[in-house]
Amino acid sequence: MQDFRAHLLLPQLLLIDDDMVSREVLATVLTLSGFTLSTAEGGEEALKLIEGGGSDPEVILMDTQMPGLSGLPLVEALRERSRARIFAISGSQAPDEVTAAVDGFLLKPFGSEALRKALGKFDLAQRPPADPALAEGELPVLKAQTLASFRESMAENKVREIYTSMMDDLKMRIAGIEAAFGRGDLAEARRLGHSIKGGCAMAGAMEISRVGARIEFFRAAGEAGDEPAGSDEVDDKDKLLQDLHAAFANLERILVTEFPVA
Repeated sequence: MQDFRAHLLLPQLLLIDDDMVSREVLATVLTLSGFTLSTAEGGEEALKLIEGGGSDPEVILMDTQMPGLSGLPLVEALRERSRARIFAISGSQAPDEVTAAVDGFLLKPFGSEALRKALGKFDLAQRPPADPALAEGELPVLKAQTLASFRESMAENKVREIYTSMMDDLKMRIAGIEAAFGRGDLAEARRLGHSIKGGCAMAGAMEISRVGARIEFFRAAGEAGDEPAGSDEVDDKDKLLQDLHAAFANLERILVTEFPVA
């Protein structure tokens, strides 16, 4: 049971994240840890919440890559309307200008303990750690520790709901990536890859998160890219899509086992 006195000492949060899976998982974890929070799908919605009195946050968690109002312009707009501390959150390193403008940075996936620690120290010179989705070596299809943590902190039907929503969301994003590649819209494919990387990492789906990271940093032959340091491999679009579908199928098989139909 949550300590009510401790709950009163926790700051009010506003979570801004366009990725539904990330937003749902993080909101659930933080709420079960005693935080009170409101959520917004993007920068414009967050400003409307604050201006309309729907949210009066003491701490704002904002994803660094979102459609519409995002990044440094969003930080500046939030500063004009709120005295809240602002933390950038991302599945990879945040842009330098955003890191310099906010009060702290949290690398996805993170939980309530990481947030509590971050609230007590604001070292803006500290660089965020390397993206785990890009680390060398094999990654699990579904991280057992993440699933176990969810099951310890919430009802089984809520855990099932999180993964069902994640899989429905993945189907739409995979279709979107296929369409984007088909029409040559690499920027949209990369955006969707970033969303898959961050959202799936929050839920412990590490294999498909890594494929999402490869799509985020995809570059066509001869194209200058912002690929991670040390990576000079040019992925083939067909191979990327093949790996994405394979990772989805692997994850689906595990979830069917973990959450059998009643």
